[in-house]
Amino acid sequence: MQRILSSVGLSLMLALPLSLSAQVDQPGQGGQPSPFTLNHAEVGVFADYLNFSPSNYSANYVGVGGRVGFNVHPNLALEAEMNYDFARNFTTSYSTGTGAGATTTFVVTKVRPLTGLFGPKLQFGTSGPIRAFVTGKLGFINFDTNSSGVVSGSTFTGAVAGVGGSGTHLAFYPGGGLEAFAGPFGFRAEAGDEIYLNNGTYNNLRVTAGPVFRF
Repeated sequence: MQRILSSVGLSLMLALPLSLSAQVDQPGQGGQPSPFTLNHAEVGVFADYLNFSPSNYSANYVGVGGRVGFNVHPNLALEAEMNYDFARNFTTSYSTGTGAGATTTFVVTKVRPLTGLFGPKLQFGTSGPIRAFVTGKLGFINFDTNSSGVVSGSTFTGAVAGVGGSGTHLAFYPGGGLEAFAGPFGFRAEAGDEIYLNNGTYNNLRVTAGPVFRF
């Protein structure tokens, strides 16, 4: 796993100067703007929904994340992203059997997924305000088991420190979505299948949405 993460990081560092050198704005035909106008790079934050389905059990997680992408061509970008899903509350109701009615309890899960992905993004309609895209990324998913019920900086770093340990698994992500822009500002919505390997293949629906900025 450490070799995989090192390779991903090296690929990103090598891709950055390539993308910057390729993105020299040249006038288009007939004086039209270059395809790289407002299309050099893109950064954004997003809200994340993960339908975690390791077996017959299923749980819905929500979290936050961020991504950055560098265009090596108007239709091709290289993206890296990371997101952290918060603890999920389970609500359980049961009868006490004493005539006092039902009792409700709240239980906080000890598992908080942390995901890091890197890969290409193929985009269409780069010259217009709306464009569609497909992506395929490789990375990891780590399951932090911090027992603290409070989301804080320490719980996040607890998950990061676990990368490379027994709670980290190889992950793949095929997905696609739409982006809508008004100048450099826009909104991105995406859905895909977050697949991870752990003595088998597990598929998990993942949906993200949030603001983006391109330049």
